[in-house]
Amino acid sequence: MEYDITKNKYSPKEKKDIWDTAFGLQKVDNLEPSDYMRHQAQQHIQNKIEYADIEKNIKSYYKNSQEQSTKEADIVSLRVAELLSRNGFKFSPATLLGIHKYLFTDILPANIPIGKFRNYNITKKEDVLNWDTVLYDDFGMLNDTLEYDFKKESMVDYDVLNRREKAFSAMNFISDIWQIHPFGEGNTRTIAVFAIKYFRILGFEIDNSLFKEHSKYFRDALVLANYHKIGKTLEYLDKFTENLLLDGKNTLNITINNSGNTHIRRQR
Repeated sequence: MEYDITKNKYSPKEKKDIWDTAFGLQKVDNLEPSDYMRHQAQQHIQNKIEYADIEKNIKSYYKNSQEQSTKEADIVSLRVAELLSRNGFKFSPATLLGIHKYLFTDILPANIPIGKFRNYNITKKEDVLNWDTVLYDDFGMLNDTLEYDFKKESMVDYDVLNRREKAFSAMNFISDIWQIHPFGEGNTRTIAVFAIKYFRILGFEIDNSLFKEHSKYFRDALVLANYHKIGKTLEYLDKFTENLLLDGKNTLNITINNSGNTHIRRQR
């Protein structure tokens, strides 16, 4: 018996949601796609061109253009949209590696491993922490830590959980692997794509507008959920989870006091 080739057919609205998510995720690194790329996306939404056409067009655009500041946002957005348009998914650390390689090949600087776990330790000053940093995992323990978290998550019996329990359990896993920060750059975008595909496998319908409008909030909420000095501040990630997966209507903003700590601190 021969295998059937799967070809997903999306409505214009579904295509727009995918592109909005892809563009929105670039904001976690303060990147904005070019007007040219937005036009290409609109052509795709209207079924006038395919992803392969956009790839060819965007390569030609940057070959002949002096404007390079939007190149990363444009190409990574295209690759995010392509990945989110596919159904294939395996729950494995190898999938994280594959997503990172697909998104960032020929994009990130040569000194940053692509499709490989970082081989050095990192910090990052966060405005939401008054320029302090989250403690990320030591590079020598990345494989062991990821294998542990994936194994622990694979043992969760989602069949016995209600929808709300399932949503918070899955997001807690995503938060844990984000804190590991396995890559030198591109962690949040890689893990967001992984998360979206994982949530789909678990049966959730995702509100894509959250990543279009609040991707920076999502990253800041992950930062606060993993900050070592004040304990886990989960209020903000909980609100995002409710809106993303449970039809919540929470107002999404993060209030910081003068000391740089959030006003709300709650542990689970």
